[in-house]
Amino acid sequence: MALPPHTGTVPEAKAAPQLLILAEPLLQDALASLLSHSDDGAAAYRTAAGFEQLDGAPQLVIWSVDSSVSTGSLLREVALLRERWQPAPLLLLIPADAPYPSEVLLQLPLEGLLQQPEPAQLRDAVATVLEGGRCVALHAQANAGSGYHTQATALGLGQWLLQSGLAQIEMEQRRCEQWLELSQPGGLSRLLLLGRLRELSLARRLLIWLWGPVSLAFPAPLPAADPTAADPKAAPMTAITLRQRTAQGVWQAIQQRLIEAASSGLSNRSGQLLALEGLHDDHQRDLLLALISQLDLLITRLRGDQLRGEELEQRWLSLQPDLRSLALRQVAGEYVQLPQQGSLLAVADTLSSSANLGSEDPELPSAQPMLAALVQAQPLLVEGQLLAPDEPRALLHLEVLISNWLIRTAELISAELLASCSSWPELRRYLLKRELLATRSLERLRNQLNSQQRWGSWFERPVQLYESQRLLYRLESGAVTTVLLTEPRDAELRQLGWVQQLVTLALESRDALAPQVQAFFQRLGDLVVVVLTQVIGRAIGLVGRGILQGMGRSVGRG
Repeated sequence: MALPPHTGTVPEAKAAPQLLILAEPLLQDALASLLSHSDDGAAAYRTAAGFEQLDGAPQLVIWSVDSSVSTGSLLREVALLRERWQPAPLLLLIPADAPYPSEVLLQLPLEGLLQQPEPAQLRDAVATVLEGGRCVALHAQANAGSGYHTQATALGLGQWLLQSGLAQIEMEQRRCEQWLELSQPGGLSRLLLLGRLRELSLARRLLIWLWGPVSLAFPAPLPAADPTAADPKAAPMTAITLRQRTAQGVWQAIQQRLIEAASSGLSNRSGQLLALEGLHDDHQRDLLLALISQLDLLITRLRGDQLRGEELEQRWLSLQPDLRSLALRQVAGEYVQLPQQGSLLAVADTLSSSANLGSEDPELPSAQPMLAALVQAQPLLVEGQLLAPDEPRALLHLEVLISNWLIRTAELISAELLASCSSWPELRRYLLKRELLATRSLERLRNQLNSQQRWGSWFERPVQLYESQRLLYRLESGAVTTVLLTEPRDAELRQLGWVQQLVTLALESRDALAPQVQAFFQRLGDLVVVVLTQVIGRAIGLVGRGILQGMGRSVGRG
C-alpha cells in the first residue's frame, strides 16, 4: 500500500546573520572572507561590503578605523553609525598603533571594541556581540589614559630621608670634584674644596648613622621587575567579555579576570609591605582563589535575600567574619594535622578558633554601591557619571573595588596566620616562605608590618582623608598595584582622634599661612631691592662722584 504524499511544509533554514563591514578595500575583503566561512568550510555569516550589497537591515556593523582618523572624527562617526543602523550593535576595530587613549575609547557607545584582533578573537567577539553580550580588548598602549591616578612606588619614611639626603650629598661631591679638577695646585680654592669634601664625607656617615635604623623600621619593598620590558607581547591589556549584560554576567566577567590574575603568580608593586608576601607562593594563590570562591557564594546568597540599601550592606558586613573563616579553613586544609607540643592538632580547626577575623579595615570603602551593582544591576557612579554595570568603565571600576576588598581581606587573614606561626613553629614550614623559618626573620617582618600600620594610621591616613583620597589596591596581571581614588571623606575626617587631627591641623595651618608667608618674603625682597638701588646705590654713586670731583681738582691744581 502506497503511503500518501507528505503535505506538510518543510521549515526553512534560519538565515545566517548579516554583517555590514566598513573598512579599506583590501581589509574589507579579508574580513568578509574570514567571517563568511567557518573553520569547517560551512557558511557562518552573510557579509556585505557596502550599503548596496545589504539584504535588509544588518544584524551587526563592523567598522575598521584607520589610525589617521582623529579623535573628534571618530566620535562623530560612531554617533552617526549608531543613529543610522539602530538597533544593530556596533563593533569597532582599531589598529595596534591607534593614538586614542583608553579613557576616550571606553566612553564610546559600542558593543564591541577590539585592537588588532586575531582571527579567532574576532570570530568569538562577533558571536558574543550577536548574542547580546559585550567584548572589549585593548592593548597596553591604549591604556595610557586611565580614570585612576596610579600611585608611584613610594618609599618608607626612613628610606626616603636616607636616600634623598645621600642623593644631595653625592650631587654636591660631584660638583666639588669638578671644581677641584679645574683648580690650581697649592691654591686657596683647592684647600677650601678639599675641606668641603671632608665635610660631605662626615655628613654622609652621620646621615647613615641617624636614618639607617629608621629605614629598617619603615621599609618599603623594591619594585618587582616588569616582565613587559623584555617581552612587549606580555604587556597587560584590557580584555572584557560579557556573555550576558546582566548583574550575573558582570560578576562572572570580573570573577574570571580576577581568577586569571591571581593564578598567574603574585608580585608586589604597591610600594607597601604586605603580610601576604610572607606566605608561600602556593598558599598566596590558594588564599586569593578561596576568597574569590567565597565571594561568589556570598553574592549568590545576597541575590536570594533580595535586600536593598543599608540592609544589604549590613547583611554584607555581618557575613564577613564567616567568609574569612571559611577562606582560612580552605587554605589551611580540612584534613591537615601538624604536631604542637607533642600532640597532633587539626590546622584548620586550631587556626579558625584562635584567629581574630572580626576586625574591619577602616580604609575599605562603603560596599553599598558595589553590592547594588553586582546584586541588583543598579547604575554605578564613576567619575561623576551614572553608568550601567555592563559599561566598560563601570565594570573596570567594580573590578578595582573588588580587588581592593580581596587584597585587604587577604592581608587581614595573612596577618593572623603570621601571628599563629609565631607561636606554632611547626606551622611555619607548612604556610610560610623559607626565608621566614627563622624566628628572627619572622618577628622582624611582623615588627615592620606593625610600624607601617602605625605610621599609616597616625600620619598617612589623616593626610589622605584631608585630601579626599582613598588608596585602593588593584590586582592585575599577577601584580598588586595601588591607585588613588578621589572621593569625599568628610564623615571619616570628623571621626579622627586627637593625634590625627593635629596632623590635619598642621596641613590646614600650612595652607592658611603659605600665602601670607609668600607675600611677606615678596615684600621683604622688594624692600631689599629698594634699599640696594635707591639708598645704598645712590650713596655709592654720590661717594664715587665726590671722589672723581676730588681727583679732577687735584689734577687741575697740578
